[in-house]
Amino acid sequence: MDLKEVTATLTLERESDEQLVRLVVDKQNQYAISLLYDRYSHKIFSRSLSFVKDREIAEDLTHDIFMKILISLSSFKFKSKFSTWIYSITYNYCVDYLRKRQKIRFQHSEFQKETDAYISDEEVADARELQKIKVERLMTIMEDINPEEKMILMMKYRDGLSIKQIQEIFDLSESAVKMRLKRAKEKVKKIHVKKYPINH
Repeated sequence: MDLKEVTATLTLERESDEQLVRLVVDKQNQYAISLLYDRYSHKIFSRSLSFVKDREIAEDLTHDIFMKILISLSSFKFKSKFSTWIYSITYNYCVDYLRKRQKIRFQHSEFQKETDAYISDEEVADARELQKIKVERLMTIMEDINPEEKMILMMKYRDGLSIKQIQEIFDLSESAVKMRLKRAKEKVKKIHVKKYPINH
């Protein structure tokens, strides 16, 4: 590799995700594809693993999801961050996978503390109430709600996404996102009381 090629490579590595997408779509730049894969394959794998709890299956899903992303690149409209777009595809693909294979179960990891500085007092209270549920109980409860409910709760309380980010992923209004979150949280709390009626 001569100096010119080295310089071009280093320049590409400093490009934004969006610029790399343009290079792939417009010029089928193979190195740009490699850079996008390097930037996101681990994140896709981690998200997939959180759903299926099987490394081999998660690796297969990562490959399939990245292929879907490449095939769909021309449909990326640059209205949201590329990372948000990938996040949406990954979650939707994993949810579809679980729907088709109901025998594959996944366990939910511990909810992280809410990090959005602009959430309402009601949201803070809901987050704290969920955090009071013991992790092992929460993991069991998460088996009893549907994939869509699991997904939106994971986005909000494990991954720390804001309401606005979830809006972009689902293409929903703010009120619709809040309603889905509220219903999912109410279901978790209801199941918790039913399963653990004493000292819950």
